[in-house]
Amino acid sequence: MFICIEGLDGCGKTTQAKLLAKKLRKSHNAVYTAEPSSGKIGTYIRKSYLYGEKRLSIVLEALLFAADRIEHVENEVIPALNEGCLVISDRYVYSSLAYQGAAGLSLEWIEKVNAHALQPDLAVFIDVTPETVMNRLKPKKSVMETLDTQKKVREIYLKFVEDRRLTRINGDKSENEVAKEVCKVVTKFLDAFR
Repeated sequence: MFICIEGLDGCGKTTQAKLLAKKLRKSHNAVYTAEPSSGKIGTYIRKSYLYGEKRLSIVLEALLFAADRIEHVENEVIPALNEGCLVISDRYVYSSLAYQGAAGLSLEWIEKVNAHALQPDLAVFIDVTPETVMNRLKPKKSVMETLDTQKKVREIYLKFVEDRRLTRINGDKSENEVAKEVCKVVTKFLDAFR
């Protein structure tokens, strides 16, 4: 199974993805992974771009993330799935749709660019208000961590929740309560496939 955890910057998705992987390791061969990946393109995105002065061309940004996603899927996700692992990804294709879509790119075009990306079996959205995440973020913010951007990104994520492509979890609760809810949603999903 391939599960992705999505959400705004600072919503707690990294913490929740890691907690979920740790919890699932008790009963499954679960692995944690993330985007941008630890591959060459993902490393370039993190080191040379995310904390730069300004955003790149949005088309270039979308292409970089799509290229990193293919490298991530081919080098990490598929090999782990082939070994029988349950893969939990901290961010995936919905991040591109939400962030580059919020910047004005067509969602249809972003989906075409990501057409070769593996579809997740389950995608979870940890929902917190943009105002909450702005208070949680470090003083040095990435080029995408502005209140206006986060508001637009959340709108797109919520449309995917309405379309049932993402399962929404209230991220405004305590870390432990959110972890229990994430685990409950994932466990119910996994039990349905047994």
